[in-house]
Amino acid sequence: MPAYIVSLSRSYLVTVEAETKEMAAHVAEFFVGGEADLSTESDRKAIRFQITEIEMTVNDAIEVNGVVEKVR
Repeated sequence: MPAYIVSLSRSYLVTVEAETKEMAAHVAEFFVGGEADLSTESDRKAIRFQITEIEMTVNDAIEVNGVVEKVR
């Protein structure tokens, strides 16, 4: 079966409880992986934040490049 390299563009709306908007932006950039909150309870206590919602708003395949040779 052929294999292709697909370039994806994804965007999310992330709701974060934090002390400042700058901290909310930092937390969203660092701890959101896909539609998952990758922070630990220790992270949330140390930095004082909570990610309450992650909603994907865009999920587009931008470009698909030719067949990739499989190396075995």
